[in-house]
Parts: sequence; structure tokens; C-alpha cells
Amino acid sequence: MNDWRIYRGVGQPHDGVRRLPEPPPWRDFTRAQDGAPAGSQDPSGARRLGVRRRRAENYAPRPAEVDAVNAALYLRRPLLVTGNPGTGKSTLAYAVAHELKLGRVLRWPIVSRTTLQDGLYRYDAIGRLQDVQLERARGAAGDGSGGSDRGDPGDADGGDRGDDAADRDPGIGAYIRLGPLGTALLPSELPRVLLIDELDKSDLDLPNDLLNVLEEGEFAIPELERVADRRPVVEVLSHDSGRVAVHGGRIACTNFPLIVLTSNGERDFPAPLLRRCVQLELEPPGEEQLTAMVEAHLGEEGVAAGQDLIGRFLDREPGEVMAADQLLNALFLTQHTPHAERLTRERIADLLMQRLDRSR
Repeated sequence: MNDWRIYRGVGQPHDGVRRLPEPPPWRDFTRAQDGAPAGSQDPSGARRLGVRRRRAENYAPRPAEVDAVNAALYLRRPLLVTGNPGTGKSTLAYAVAHELKLGRVLRWPIVSRTTLQDGLYRYDAIGRLQDVQLERARGAAGDGSGGSDRGDPGDADGGDRGDDAADRDPGIGAYIRLGPLGTALLPSELPRVLLIDELDKSDLDLPNDLLNVLEEGEFAIPELERVADRRPVVEVLSHDSGRVAVHGGRIACTNFPLIVLTSNGERDFPAPLLRRCVQLELEPPGEEQLTAMVEAHLGEEGVAAGQDLIGRFLDREPGEVMAADQLLNALFLTQHTPHAERLTRERIADLLMQRLDRSR
């Protein structure tokens, strides 16, 4: 069929959606490293770095970027990366993790309601109370005792319960899940990579709340500290790797993680946070970086067919904000609409490559 449109606006149901081509590589949520099944590696990294990680291999970072990453690694300090949308701030974390074989990137996306607690851990007290009440109800139904000797939900290991009740109690650790920051601070042979994305979207308190954790590399879980005399080791759920052991109710890193904090430059951060970070400001990608990015996602044919749009992106007015993924979107869609008229393809490109700073 020569008509590239899936939705035609005719109001009649049809099965045209089945003609959709494969999604763009950066929007393929089933893709994992080197084409492996999803879940075996980090699919987010595959989407960001390109097919078979070619972006990480072809992309030539500027010397300042390489220096800043190495400074953060040597000093065990967070890396604060600032720049316009689409300059590769988040991708930098995935590129470092890929090259240094540091495993899956832990990602903590920040919104206006995000608190430090969200990043460290969450305790499902309500869920635990509900489970205790259900267990009491089962016990009462089974022996008619009403469950009066079954302790309280604050007892992590069954307390003075009978052996059967203690065996059925999953323990407090089943109701604690570490957040991405808490998981990054777990003791490990190699440092983890943590991406704290768009910190400038947070409320005013979060940057200051982070200071102590970033400085000390450790934090306490009060719910476990209270029972540490009876349960010195408790297994809890991590953000990405199943159950992990917590000793004495505290988590302290052995290798400080590579923490990449990103900011679109929409606000200033307090001096105490800046003092604790290695700061890097990313410039918009140049021709070499942009070409490598397009080739990583769309191949050499994508570069050859998209020279006009690449040139248009590079020739934009000084100060005009446009993200590189806007260019990728335009290239992908114009390549997948070969039967559309040239005027239509140009209109699509105009639609997708609009300035991001119009409201400024």
C-alpha cells in the first residue's frame, strides 16, 4: 500500500495499525543488549546507546566530559551534569556503565513531589499490618483462641509467638524495599552507576536533604535498627537485584557509586551541594557527535539519507534550543514514509523539529 498513513481520519474501523513498522530503536522497549531477550541486561541502556551499543563505541565525547567523569571516579564524588534537553546528559551515565562493565544503571527520576525517602527505601507498614491481621484471623479460625498470643506487627522475628506462627511470618524485611539511591549504596565489589535525573524538578528541600548521604555514603533504616538486637541481619528487597542482607539496620557503601545528577539549568543549587559535586556543563552536540548518534540508531544509511535534516539541525540560530532526539524522530519517520510526497515529509520534519524555547 502506497499510503503511509495508519490513521486516516475516515471514522471507519480498520486493521491498518498492523502495518506499523518496527519502532525506532530508542523507543523499542523489548530490546536489550546485543539483541538478547529483555530482562537479561539493561534495556534502557540499549535504547539510549543505540543498536548493539554502537553509540557508546562510536560516540566521541569532548575532553572536558572525559575529564569530569574520571575526576568523579577518582574523587568518589557525584557528577552534576547541566545542559539543554537532548545534549546527552542521561546517556553519559549509560555510556560509562557500558564501557566500565558496571552493570545495570540505577535510575531515579525526580519530580516535584520526590523526597529523599523515595530514593533510600520504602517501608510498607500498612501492608504488613494487613498481613498480620489476616494471619491472626486464620489462627483464630483454626484454634478458636482469637490470636491473643501472636505478638504485634513491630516484632520482626515472631517475638513470643509459637513456632508455627513464626514460621509463617515473612519478617519485616519482606515489607522494606530499597530505592535506587539506597541500592547504589549497598556494599559491592565495584561501584554502581546511579542516574538522578532532572534534579532541578525537585522541591527546594531535596538538594539539601541529599547532602549528608552523599557525604557519608551511608544511611540508617530505623525500622531495622529497632530490632537489631534480635535480628542483626535482615534480608530486604533491593531496587533491582532481589533480596539483600542489611546488617544492624544500616547500609554503608564499600565503593562509592558513580552518581550522575542531571539538570536542565532551570534553577540554581545550594553551594553545599555544588561543593560536593564535580560539575560539568554539556554543550549541544557538534557534527561529529551528532553523526555518531544518528549512525548508532539508524545506521550509515540513516546518515546518508538525513544529511539535509542534520545540516538543518546544526545550522539553527544561536541560542535556539532543540534536542537531538527531535532530529532522530524526524529522520526515522521521513525514512519510513517513502511513499509520502516530499511536501508531506517536509511538513512532518517541521512538526517534529520545533524549537523548545518558544515560551522563553
